Amino acid sequence: MPAGGFLVSPPVPPSGVEYEAKITTSVVLSTVMAATGGLMFGYDIGVSGGVTSMHAFQREFFPSVLKHDGKKESNYCKYDNPGLQLFTSSLYLAGFTATLFASYTTRRLGRRPTMLMAGAFFIMGAIFNGAARNLAMLIVEIAPTRIRGGLNVLFQLNISIGILFANVVNYGTDRIRPWGWRLSLFLAGILGALFTLGVLLVVDTPNSLVERGRLEVGKATLKKIRGTDDVEPEFNAIMEASCIAREVKNPFRNLLLRRNRPQLVVAVLLQMFQQLTGINAIMFYAPLLFKTLGFKTDAALYYAVIIGAVHVLSTLVSVCAVDRAGRRMLLLEAGVYMFLSQAAFAVIFRIKVTDDADDINRAWAIMVVAMVGIFTSSFAWSWGPLGWLIPSEMFPLEARATGQSVAVCTNLLLTFVMAQSFLSMLCHLKHSIFAFFAAWDVVMSLFVLFFLPETKNVPIEEMRDRVWKKHWFWKRFMNDNGGGNN
Repeated sequence: MPAGGFLVSPPVPPSGVEYEAKITTSVVLSTVMAATGGLMFGYDIGVSGGVTSMHAFQREFFPSVLKHDGKKESNYCKYDNPGLQLFTSSLYLAGFTATLFASYTTRRLGRRPTMLMAGAFFIMGAIFNGAARNLAMLIVEIAPTRIRGGLNVLFQLNISIGILFANVVNYGTDRIRPWGWRLSLFLAGILGALFTLGVLLVVDTPNSLVERGRLEVGKATLKKIRGTDDVEPEFNAIMEASCIAREVKNPFRNLLLRRNRPQLVVAVLLQMFQQLTGINAIMFYAPLLFKTLGFKTDAALYYAVIIGAVHVLSTLVSVCAVDRAGRRMLLLEAGVYMFLSQAAFAVIFRIKVTDDADDINRAWAIMVVAMVGIFTSSFAWSWGPLGWLIPSEMFPLEARATGQSVAVCTNLLLTFVMAQSFLSMLCHLKHSIFAFFAAWDVVMSLFVLFFLPETKNVPIEEMRDRVWKKHWFWKRFMNDNGGGNN
């Protein structure tokens, strides 16, 4: 997920040539353990939203949220507290900052040592995001092309599992008063310890080793990953890729070349659209949203557990379907469901959640939970995992690491903005905030329909010729002498 350094991407064979590669135990272990970092990230997302809905936590840190004076406040505005929002959004601000440091450590030390350091810092209470982009890139670099998408989505699956785990923990610790919220936060350290131990099983990628001059170790690692001794052609390609990477003196300037602009624009817009679905606002603040509708704290946390389970199951759909149905189909189908559910939210909140409404009847409550389930399910098989997968596979070799880093920084920054502003937006826009997100669902679906090319089962080295040069709009940037800045 977030952050990372400017390492070379895996080499690719000449057109029509496929390197010998088996799905080895090393590939599976490395992929699963790297993706396990998503558990930590998902747990933080889930635990922050649940903890902020607990009265004991609010009384300790945000007493103004509790209406001790009996003053009646608008249902939409009772959680409009900048500090409360900062508690959640600071996760992403820290991740954005960590990205800059991770770039240096990854380039100098490699991904595996960076992930080890990140796990240690997480245990001590810092944010692990500096390694997360390295986790995603690790999966991309060791996975065979034919299952590239499914393995990459494992990271999003682990985020979903982390959110579900946090929701279950919050539901239980809410009954341990007044210190249950402390236990919820403390358990994050256990996940950090498991992650750190798991990283010891992860192999560093051959191209990362070659980049740092460890050629023999790199070749031995490649043999282990591929499950064969016949790796000479691929190893030579790794060497060539390393030389190409060293020739790029200014990676950001290279990224701005005319021929790389389509990928850059698409990558940045995908990150923006992912946040404008409204998913993080709902996942962060699901318990608070349910309480706004009149649910009690324990009921709000209970329904958050249900939504978390739906999120996990739906992400499994993406793991199975992404390399079959394709990226565009999943995004377009999900766009319809997300629009309908957000529109339903707007109607329900308009009818049932007035400024002074105290409760919601059972039928409306079931409808709300169903709509939240449909929305999170749709996101989990589409914009959630594909918002990360597509940028990781569409950049050319010389620009892929830098392009992916820009995408990560964009996502973290926008997630921070959304987390910091959602409860204030809810206060001012009231039910119209869901109409706002629904409108963006339409915009992003139109973007996918007209401007996002399909990258399913296309070898990375052929992406420019088979995808970008044939796209009705982006092909104008792909002329062979289009390397200039104009």
